[in-house]
Amino acid sequence: MALAGCPDSFLHLPYRIDNVDQTSAHGRRDLVEPGFQEPSNRISLNHQDDDVDLEALVNDMNSSFESLYSTCSMQSETTPLLQNGQLNRSQLPSSGSGALQPMSPRQKVQRSQPVRIMAVRRLQEEEQQFRTSSLPAIPNPFPELCSPASSPVLAPGSLPQSQPASKHDVKVFSEDGTSKVVEILADMTARDLCQLLVYKSHCVDDNSWTLVEHHPHLGLERCLEDHELIVQVESTMGSESKFLFRKNYAKYEFFKNPMNFFPEQMVAWCQQTNGSIPQSQLLQNFLNSSSCPEIQGFLHVKELGRKSWKKLYVCLRRSGLYCSTKGTSKEPRHLQLLADLEDSNIFSLIAGKKLYSAPAEYGFCIKPNRVRNETKELRLLCAEDEQSRTCWMTAFRLLKYGMLLYQNYRIPQQRKAMLPHFSTPVRSVSENSLVAMDFSGQIGRVIENPAEAQSAALEEGHAWRKRSTRMNILGSQSPLHPSTLSTVIHRTQHWFHGRISREESHRIIKQQGLVDGLFLLRDSQSNPKAFVLTLCHHQKIKHFQILPCEDDGQIFFSLDDGNTKFSDLIQLVEFYQLNKGVLPCKLKHHCIRVAL
Repeated sequence: MALAGCPDSFLHLPYRIDNVDQTSAHGRRDLVEPGFQEPSNRISLNHQDDDVDLEALVNDMNSSFESLYSTCSMQSETTPLLQNGQLNRSQLPSSGSGALQPMSPRQKVQRSQPVRIMAVRRLQEEEQQFRTSSLPAIPNPFPELCSPASSPVLAPGSLPQSQPASKHDVKVFSEDGTSKVVEILADMTARDLCQLLVYKSHCVDDNSWTLVEHHPHLGLERCLEDHELIVQVESTMGSESKFLFRKNYAKYEFFKNPMNFFPEQMVAWCQQTNGSIPQSQLLQNFLNSSSCPEIQGFLHVKELGRKSWKKLYVCLRRSGLYCSTKGTSKEPRHLQLLADLEDSNIFSLIAGKKLYSAPAEYGFCIKPNRVRNETKELRLLCAEDEQSRTCWMTAFRLLKYGMLLYQNYRIPQQRKAMLPHFSTPVRSVSENSLVAMDFSGQIGRVIENPAEAQSAALEEGHAWRKRSTRMNILGSQSPLHPSTLSTVIHRTQHWFHGRISREESHRIIKQQGLVDGLFLLRDSQSNPKAFVLTLCHHQKIKHFQILPCEDDGQIFFSLDDGNTKFSDLIQLVEFYQLNKGVLPCKLKHHCIRVAL
């Protein structure tokens, strides 16, 4: 803080009388400001050895400090200062009414006395700081960018305000109609929301849960990719659309068995008319952005704005979906663009025959993101069978997202490898992790001979029958009054879906993925005492009737006309998870519905 009447050199070092005499740059008149009178009885410069009244000098200094402090306090609001604390002489008020009044002789300051004004400067700096802000000053990390006149300290209001992450409420429905409202962040992905719902619903996280974008008024639905942002997808949905939480075992099944998803006659190079891609390099070509694989074949295409369908030769490339205007020709002049891949998503058709008069049940749709409730801009397509539809839809995902899909597929496996074995949750029964065992001896052994494994399976079935007879000895053995426990215990299992129709079981299997070994059990519609096993194999759904049979007054259940008998359906399911038996494949995944 500046001090009126003090020279610039006084702000840095206290000068003695001899130093003032030696300073040639400042004259006697220069060291005295206009507001001070020159003392008449000042100390003589030529007589340095004369005696000085020290007591009077100290009293003069004390009185001078008091007067200076009061003067600076009154002038602190109006006196302009520079950054180094010196007085800005150019902005001082003119000598007149605004000039400082002359001081009394006791308030005069000897120019040869050392003057320390650090306390006054610190007080006014603190006062200035409290006037601006109560926040502490933050050091500038880039002082070299500041001008010499600027302070190397950032002002409290110069930093950008940290914006808190926005939150949104999302309503998610389950298969049974229940719903849950979840508060999510703006950057939450579909995988993050699925893991949150799995945690809240106390389900087993086997990386097969997915979020479904469902449009009931359009008859469309699709599974969201794991990397998609929930808020961004919700912004493209209409008011009647909603999110569903369900299983989808076929989401990344094409990485495990690509030959089941891409028939050889449907895959070709776009540079060659009748070329083919080896199955070993099929996925590499789809994931490699520099390669040019394509899917080709006949599809039923619905004309825009009309109800009629046309059967056209169609090819899917990275640049889009094209149809040939001349037979099966793929020359550029004969190809017409049907849909773009960048700003569109592919959906499955629900009840395509009823809503759009589709020629078959294997319809799908390419929907632009800008379309919400309109059906005029929907590109509706229909395949001949389920395998063809799955091939078209899987190729669309691979060509659009590429390596992102593979990264989504690998992330859960990498996390699982990092976890210890004891903390890994129980997964679905896998064919690769189950083998036939023989525990008849002192040490168990693996049965490698298929014939011996089949014989052991039959013996195990008879052993279960004997054990069940001993367990149900307290129950009634009459066929008219079977044991109550064996007839109702299966109703507590997730794979039992009760009294649903054949069409409903087909719909559930298709929704949760057409993979080998996906199954459910339900009540039979034709026989009230029987049950039906619905199983998926090679993307086809098959039904096997489970009939009750009587043996020694005890009711059993069998799939193979009584050759292998089980006391209840739980034993039957556990047996066919370990052994294929008369089924085309082992039971691997069960359809499940979770209430949110």
